[in-house]
Amino acid sequence: MVASTDPYAGDGRALKNFREREDATREILEVISRSRDDEKPVFDTILRSALRLCEVDMSVLAMLNEEGTHLELTASAGAQFVALKPGEDRWPVDSNLTVARAVRERRNIVTEDLRDDDVYRQGNPTRVALVEKEGMRSQLVIPLMSGERAIGSFVLQRRKKRSFTQNEITLLQSFAAQAVIAIENVRQFKALERLNEELSDRVEQQVSQIERMSRLKRFLPAAVADTIVSQGSDKVLSSHRALLGVLFCDIRGFTAFCETAEPEETIEVLQTYHEEMGKLINAYGAGVDHRMGDGIMVLFNDPLPCDDPASDAVRLAIAMRERMAELSAQWKRLGYRLGFGVGISLGYATVGMVGFEGRFDYTASGTAINLAARLCDEAEDGEILLSPRAGIAVEDAYRLESRGEISLKGIREPLEVFRLGGTAAT
Repeated sequence: MVASTDPYAGDGRALKNFREREDATREILEVISRSRDDEKPVFDTILRSALRLCEVDMSVLAMLNEEGTHLELTASAGAQFVALKPGEDRWPVDSNLTVARAVRERRNIVTEDLRDDDVYRQGNPTRVALVEKEGMRSQLVIPLMSGERAIGSFVLQRRKKRSFTQNEITLLQSFAAQAVIAIENVRQFKALERLNEELSDRVEQQVSQIERMSRLKRFLPAAVADTIVSQGSDKVLSSHRALLGVLFCDIRGFTAFCETAEPEETIEVLQTYHEEMGKLINAYGAGVDHRMGDGIMVLFNDPLPCDDPASDAVRLAIAMRERMAELSAQWKRLGYRLGFGVGISLGYATVGMVGFEGRFDYTASGTAINLAARLCDEAEDGEILLSPRAGIAVEDAYRLESRGEISLKGIREPLEVFRLGGTAAT
């Protein structure tokens, strides 16, 4: 005859208890799998299972608050703390109550008779109410361990004076471990939810920013649109005064060229011109540029601030002149006689957005703008002309030659105009 390998063979009561515990564990695990965002159903199942399987009269879970200063009554089953007053459902973690000591000492604490405990003898109101009002005698407190850290207590109490067996303690420790699993699952789920919400908000903000940039760049220079988005405000669009370095340039002889050239030739010249000048404008950090046929207006110091707008404008003008000399040589071989002139001024102007929905423009107006335009008209091929104020601003770094006093259209008094002669001051 083969002997049975079942340790509970012949012991019906023990086998029944084993199966009940297996069923309870299975039920708790099933509740854990269904309760990713709420640990309360798991706590309730654990506490009810403890009442039934270990013949206790009250089971309680107390959790550390976020600050780690107090244990707070989180869930309970069986007899209730009917004698507790408002505010007595939380206990300082540094108190001498066993619910707190188990957390501090990270160990199980068994009390066979609560009446013999020092906490009761010292008249602690919570312990006195537990013993005298609720009639509790025996108690087991198990810390809820998350790694090396205790995050709460699992408390079980009996009205009968009867200690807890090792089998009961082992079972209740497994319940405590399952409670911790539920707590950590919920915390991870909520942390993931918060992360997803943050990512969703971030993506939404980025999409909104991209859409906003796209809308702004339809009618505003890229530098203005970028400034608005980076500052998070469109205040820069409102009308304001600014000290500007203003550069105007255009192609000499372009009108005569258009009268004799084929339309395709005119478009090809303009495309090459604007493409090459645009590269230089971006490279030299200009804030705004406007294109009007072969004319280009460039603003320095708004909306992108710079330390020396006049010098920045001069450096760009020199680079433009050098590139246009190369282009003019190429066009000359095709029979196109085209040149290039620049006017630069330094002064205050009114800057802001003008237009209407879908047809906005960011531009500037004032004497400094008009002066740069008139100087550009006056410049001969290869000349860079400067206003008096612009000349003074750069005279230490560049060689300037006086063109004498010139009467310019729209300017009340004649002005002494300066021609840029070179890149080294004399």
